[in-house]
Amino acid sequence: MNLVTEIYQLTNSFPKEEIYGLSSQIRRCSVSIPSNIAEGYGRNGKTELLRFLNISISSLFEMQTQLEISFNLKYITDYQFSKTNGESRELERMLSAFIKKLKDSK
Repeated sequence: MNLVTEIYQLTNSFPKEEIYGLSSQIRRCSVSIPSNIAEGYGRNGKTELLRFLNISISSLFEMQTQLEISFNLKYITDYQFSKTNGESRELERMLSAFIKKLKDSK
């Protein structure tokens, strides 16, 4: 959820013409990550949790791609990209490990 807050703060400085484009898309992806984790946790059983965790990590990959596009377009600085990308990679590692652990415990 901290990453979502950072993404919202980061996209506040995007050009106004991106309000319904890249800015909106990267925000939706970032919100989708914890939302799908929560939804999967609230479902019955490991199979459903795994399904929603996989949706969540897919949204994370989309967000990472859009973050890189934002950097390439110079909407964010080197520092902003490095910091946010690093945090998203850490989240990726945690989600991947959790998914693997659940799959291995079947």
